[in-house]
Amino acid sequence: MLQSSKRNGVTLQGKLLRSQLPFKKYNMKETETGSSDLTPLLADADSLENQSPRGLASVSGAVFNICTTMVGAGIMSIPATVKVLGIIPGFAVMFMIAVLVDITVEFLLRYTQSGKSTTYAGLMAESFGSLGSLAVQICVMVTNLGCLIIYLIIIGDVLCGNESGGTLHLGVLQEWFGIQWWNSRAYVILFVVLFVMLPLVLLPHMNSLRHSSAISILLAVVFIAISLAMAIYAFWKGKTQNMRLLPDFANQVSIFDLFTTVPVLVTGFGFHVNIHPIRSELSRPSDMSYAVRISLAVCIAIYFSIGFFGYMLFGESIMSDILVNFDQNSDSAIGQLVNNTVRLSYAMHLALVFPVINFSLRTNIDELLFANKPVLAKDKSRFTILTCLLLALTYTIAIVIPNIWYFFQFLGSTTVVCLSFIFPGAIVLRDVHGISRRKDKVMAILVIIMAILTSMIAIATNLWTVG
Repeated sequence: MLQSSKRNGVTLQGKLLRSQLPFKKYNMKETETGSSDLTPLLADADSLENQSPRGLASVSGAVFNICTTMVGAGIMSIPATVKVLGIIPGFAVMFMIAVLVDITVEFLLRYTQSGKSTTYAGLMAESFGSLGSLAVQICVMVTNLGCLIIYLIIIGDVLCGNESGGTLHLGVLQEWFGIQWWNSRAYVILFVVLFVMLPLVLLPHMNSLRHSSAISILLAVVFIAISLAMAIYAFWKGKTQNMRLLPDFANQVSIFDLFTTVPVLVTGFGFHVNIHPIRSELSRPSDMSYAVRISLAVCIAIYFSIGFFGYMLFGESIMSDILVNFDQNSDSAIGQLVNNTVRLSYAMHLALVFPVINFSLRTNIDELLFANKPVLAKDKSRFTILTCLLLALTYTIAIVIPNIWYFFQFLGSTTVVCLSFIFPGAIVLRDVHGISRRKDKVMAILVIIMAILTSMIAIATNLWTVG
């Protein structure tokens, strides 16, 4: 009778505990003393968070990582595009591309929600089979690997200088310490790779990069602040340049030149390869659309500010890479200080963008080579080996082929357009889940046609110019 009462007491206590903790499942287990322990079948939220990336990321962290993906090396080419387009069309084209990017991202998010895949390549595989998946993986590898190589080349140019057209441009380290063996390109880039990039690329989750991403965006804001201060000073001294509100078709600009600016801006706003890694770590995946719109608004503000103030400072003499213009402004101590600040902040910005771009590249390579293996973040050996091999390959190509820019410029203008517009539009037209509305398919057709036409004209114009 007493034993029965004890059991009933334990049962009542167990029911009470279960009613107070409705989100856990418990197992009643007898101990040697006859009492019962409550053993959770599901770990609590904190331990689950430590085991899985889901729930780690906030909207602000997602915004920082998305913005960092967009604000990469192309930021220095924005003023030149504004010079070609003019102030009003420049802003209009930026806004239009941002709207189209938001639409295509919404396509990908909607089909990800309806399907079973959690990656971009898997999403294409659901619609087009293994060939669709392979197409995405090839485009990501070409685009991201090209970007990473170019980042290292630019960092080398900033710190170690380069030689173009028979003219030697000294890097910051050579200006400070003279030409030494230790500040040559191979050693300096190796130092940056080992002590700046390697610790960041070894972080297993995208959300772990939110702080470095925030710093990279801050460095872009520093560049805007410097440009603004210089523009105000030039305006005060009456030395600002005349700016055109519309393209100068009468003298320098042809209608075809306008199309060459579109791939630059598309590349600047292209972050589709990191949609799924960032989304998978959000506690609520539905917040991804909100984070995307905030990021696009931030990047429009950054791009237009840089384009406007850069164009205001240098006018028609602005170069395709505005760093060259700042390099020419070194005839005084203040000019040299501004020059070095801009160049060093830009080099550090690229070093912090590098791991974000590397993340999706590594994920797609692993998905291609080890499709049947466990998730990469859970296999530390495979993760470390693949990361180190990829970093070593990037470093080697950047050192051996420092003039690879134009090769990836042509390929990038094609692959980025595919990832940003053509593939999302194709997924909507295929509509394997039957969720596309008529206006979605019309928009998808328009986006694909626009992407193909602008890319073909831009590539043809660039080939004509180079030839």
